[in-house]
Amino acid sequence: MTSAPPVRTVHRNARIHTLDPARPWASVLLVADGVITAVGDEELLTRLDGDPEVVDHGGAFLMPGLADVHNHHLEAGRADLFQLQLDGTAELPAVLDAIRAWSARLPADAWVVGGGWGSRLIPELSAVKALASLDEAAGGRPVLLYDDSHHNRWASSAALALAGIGASSPDPDGGTVVRDPATGEPTGVLIEAALIPVERAYAATAAVGVEDNARASLRGIEILHSFGITAFQDAAASLPMLEALKHLDGTGRLDAWVVTSLLVNDRIFGAHPLGQDLIDVRERYRSTHHRPDFVKIFLDGVPPSKTAAFLQPYLPDDVHGAEWRGETTMSLEELTGWLLRVAEQGLSAKIHCTGDGAVRMTLDAVATVRAAGHVAPAFHIAHGQYIDEEDVPRLAELRVTADLSPALWFPSAIVDAICACVPRERAERVHPNRSLIDAGVLVAGGSDWPVMPSPNPWLGIQGLVTRADPTGTFPGTLWPEQGITVAEALHAYSLGAARAMGAADVTGSLEAGKSADFVVLDRDPLAVPADQLAGTQVVQTWFAGRKVYEN
Repeated sequence: MTSAPPVRTVHRNARIHTLDPARPWASVLLVADGVITAVGDEELLTRLDGDPEVVDHGGAFLMPGLADVHNHHLEAGRADLFQLQLDGTAELPAVLDAIRAWSARLPADAWVVGGGWGSRLIPELSAVKALASLDEAAGGRPVLLYDDSHHNRWASSAALALAGIGASSPDPDGGTVVRDPATGEPTGVLIEAALIPVERAYAATAAVGVEDNARASLRGIEILHSFGITAFQDAAASLPMLEALKHLDGTGRLDAWVVTSLLVNDRIFGAHPLGQDLIDVRERYRSTHHRPDFVKIFLDGVPPSKTAAFLQPYLPDDVHGAEWRGETTMSLEELTGWLLRVAEQGLSAKIHCTGDGAVRMTLDAVATVRAAGHVAPAFHIAHGQYIDEEDVPRLAELRVTADLSPALWFPSAIVDAICACVPRERAERVHPNRSLIDAGVLVAGGSDWPVMPSPNPWLGIQGLVTRADPTGTFPGTLWPEQGITVAEALHAYSLGAARAMGAADVTGSLEAGKSADFVVLDRDPLAVPADQLAGTQVVQTWFAGRKVYEN
């Protein structure tokens, strides 16, 4: 019989919220080789042998490392390191000023890449006058800028030309090139899959290697550590991401539990390979801290561009008429086929559904998969925004997780953009989180970063409780009856998210045998007023028994 390794580190004098129902509170953690060996009180110290390192936390609040069930960490890291970042609340003149200032620092033939412009600007940008302004601001350079949903792009004339998009080019399946009604010329606004040719044109000019992607991944993880996040699910994994994660773990630099969702289809990234071709190579990239255990299916788009699939119509307009409900990327039969196919291969699935029509289709497909005897796979409704009241209990019955991302459960610019195209009484009934929890649904917190400018979970946690904008920028509350408790919110961003992504065996709670992943905070979130939660600061973040961040 092999004896346990000797205790290397003692963490004491802390108010430890373990998230373990069997022992919710403690004051001492014992750690050996990155793993928790015991959780308890000061009595544990009397049984120690040898001379372990002692870390005295001075009575600080300590809890498990947080988890983010839905982000795009490499994309966010790349944006932070290399790209123009715009303010989603800015008006067009300010956006153009930012493009002009950024472009002035670039070589004459360089691409201007980045984004975050507000999707509410789509009508204003959908004109040749706006395209001319973009061309001028960028000095004639090719430009590719995503909106705040990351589902649409604004491209310059040079970028459109390089991608072969012109007056006579057809719209791709699942996408729309917004055109001038008089001439048919593209305006530069590309909706959903129409952006892929420009993404590929840019990729053809950008020589990005494994170490470049690893650097972007590392930067994303560094930012996550600063908010106490030690586990996350990347919601749209490509082959270059898998290569980067394998490289990082192989060189001892992957300080997080990472679950990836392999792209089955793609309307917004321009990735290749997809689907079964990507699934077939997944095991080459599995490593100690990386689990390629999910697929990602885009089933619909986003409400501001009227590409989300709803049960009831959008507000009428000249393009879509009065009965437009959006559409899905697959039929029910196709979706069911994919879910059965991946379940047979031992994979779980995260399905992008922003409209309640897409949610219902997903639940119908999952019902078939469960009836076929596939008990083990996890299924996530991403993003859990709009769910018909009749379907809430079905999530519980079918064991479908509500992936709460991004944080749209309080007033914001994106909610305002949705209200411009969906009747307000429906638009404001977003994220029925209280109803989901009461029905027994597992809810898991996520950021969808960089769709949200920051992965800071404390903004989302406060908003989950108050349903008010934690920054104070937007007044009022959004469907306040759906607020949840602080304890429930903390669970969603820790053990709940870890369970959802299939990592609760190693993280999400502080128990003997699990990885020593925890965060030290400047306050006790269970003791402060709810309107002070967003101000929570991370003092330290620890992963596998090592300090990876200190404020």
